[in-house]
Amino acid sequence: MRIPQSDLLAVLRNYNPWWQNQPLPDLPNWKRAAYYKIAAWAAEPPAGRALLLSGARQVGKTTLFLQAIQELLDQKIPPGNILYATLDHPLLKLAGLEQILEAWQEREPRREGPLYLFIDEIQSAKDWQTWIKHQVDFHKGQRRIAVTGSATPLVTENQESGVGRWQTIKLATLSFYEYLQIRSEPVPTLPQIRSLRQLFDWKESNFQEVSHVARPIIALFHEYLLRSGFPQCSTISSITLSQKLLREDIVDKVLKRDMTALFGVRRVLEIEQVFLYLCMHDGGLLDLQELCQSLELKRPTVSNFIDLLEATHLIYRLRPYGYGKQILRAKSKVYLADAAISPSTLLKGKSLLDDPIALGQAAETAFFKHLFTRYYDQTLGFSYWQNKKKEEVDLIVDLAGRRTVPFEIKYRSPNHTKTKAFPAMQEFCQNQKIEKGYIITREIDDFKTLQLSENLRIQKIPAALACYWLGQSEIDRL
Repeated sequence: MRIPQSDLLAVLRNYNPWWQNQPLPDLPNWKRAAYYKIAAWAAEPPAGRALLLSGARQVGKTTLFLQAIQELLDQKIPPGNILYATLDHPLLKLAGLEQILEAWQEREPRREGPLYLFIDEIQSAKDWQTWIKHQVDFHKGQRRIAVTGSATPLVTENQESGVGRWQTIKLATLSFYEYLQIRSEPVPTLPQIRSLRQLFDWKESNFQEVSHVARPIIALFHEYLLRSGFPQCSTISSITLSQKLLREDIVDKVLKRDMTALFGVRRVLEIEQVFLYLCMHDGGLLDLQELCQSLELKRPTVSNFIDLLEATHLIYRLRPYGYGKQILRAKSKVYLADAAISPSTLLKGKSLLDDPIALGQAAETAFFKHLFTRYYDQTLGFSYWQNKKKEEVDLIVDLAGRRTVPFEIKYRSPNHTKTKAFPAMQEFCQNQKIEKGYIITREIDDFKTLQLSENLRIQKIPAALACYWLGQSEIDRL
């Protein structure tokens, strides 16, 4: 549909105040780790590729784009060479990408240097993959295109049209470290750990000293599990209001708006029921038969709903470790995108802290998210493992075939890790000839290295410290 150019420009001027030499709205002074990846792309796109910033709604994608734009303006890039548009706006969505570009180019004649296009919620554009392909192929070096998307299908459907045309940054919710920075919480001075493997070289006195100094971050970690890593929610002082905002502005909008607008879902009540079931089983194995029986839904319907929840970044799925038909038929493990989604959606409030099982699930979800955020682009995948006794190694990271790293999360009670047995960890490491593993603990003083056997050392790390260091670190390996 053809939209009058004057109407388009009226909208674009509001989103691009720099065209009229006006400052951007207040932006956070502190920058997330993903910002530096975007800035590096803007300076020199690898092989001329576009950039895809993929993540859930309200996770901070727009803020990162505006911070990147501010950096370009500080570098004296001509303001007219920079366009920002969001296809969440109904008029821009109706106009389409080509009309938006036409209006921009007629309003702001090109100056010397490349053009920078920042497009939010690209999945709302028709044939967006083909559009990016043409832009990259026919405007090499002239246009640098960065887009965001809140749905995974935009990187899976028609993938062949985009092969080699864009690089992807997957943006999760705030890490524990980022949460503390954004809230300006007073944090004790802790040593910087560039790799969790460094801890195997520590002396007992190092563990004792850090345990003593780090004790205040446990309460902050629990607040993080309650407030969430969604930027808007994390800055609200009231935990009750924070959870209300998460439930209403993030979860409900995805379930009741995006599912209909993006995927044509009409059975909104049923997909909401499936999501509530997953909230009650966060971090657990997904028993599709039990889920179908509990909700009286057919298996294909439930499988489709779970695919859509994963596509909109509300959940992650892990397959069991290994290969073959037996593994393909095995149950998946499901994690929510953020530890606070379950207590917020189920209206638990602060009662989460009084429920050892639920608190343990929240800590495991948070730890997985930190691992995923730091290593998704360097791994062959994340998985879990069970022995014949159903004893489990919760998380296994396969670092691009170089090394397999197992983790068990033991957070359900203060005495849950006092034993030195850990039979699942020992069996898995023995079978796979792995010499180092990790136990993620609850108590701040449950922090030490154990020699479980001649060929196996285990590093016990309190969850709050592990998440803090994973969020702080810019390392590329564990």
